[in-house]
Amino acid sequence: MKLGSQGLEVSRQGLGCMGMSAFYGPAMPKSDMIELIHHAIDTGITFLDTSDVYGPFTNEILLGKALKDIHNKVKLATKFGLHFADGKISIRGDHVYVRAACEASLKRLEVDCIDLYYQHRIDTGVPIEVTIGELKKLVEEGRIKYRVYIGLSEAFASTIRRAHVVHPITAVQLEWSLWTRDVEEEIVPVCRELSIGIVAYGPLGRGFLTSPCKAG
Repeated sequence: MKLGSQGLEVSRQGLGCMGMSAFYGPAMPKSDMIELIHHAIDTGITFLDTSDVYGPFTNEILLGKALKDIHNKVKLATKFGLHFADGKISIRGDHVYVRAACEASLKRLEVDCIDLYYQHRIDTGVPIEVTIGELKKLVEEGRIKYRVYIGLSEAFASTIRRAHVVHPITAVQLEWSLWTRDVEEEIVPVCRELSIGIVAYGPLGRGFLTSPCKAG
């Protein structure tokens, strides 16, 4: 399917890789996760989502190893915006950090360019025009694939509008499910108006809306 209006085509279902390395318990065995990634690709799921914050950093390294020599078979999305220093996390969107984060992700992923590069969290201390302006430069340099694909994650509707003026936004990532509906009031309509794709994470309520196996 087409994601947004700039030409990016992805599998209708994506594979979110966060839980392989962080947040939902201990990191899973690398060999098992590489096997899972390859199985997903073989069954037609070729839109893979990661971030430098997952681990931190270890999930991108995992994907770099899993996709070695086959990264041309997938569309790879990663994110920046959460900075680690002295054991603390801060949100950064300044032009120096944007460039440094992109170069670091390229190295960990072992690729020459990123298909879809998201700002993971918005730095309210830096005008969105500055952050997107630097992303636009990375696009023009070929760091972000096909010279067009920039995304935002967890952004207000007004921020999406301002960012889209600087450079077309291909996709907005947000939590959207049967029990998370607040984005339908403002953000979803803005994305539809501007022909921006929506990547919904947690569509099954982070597992709550599935049928878990019973113990015993």
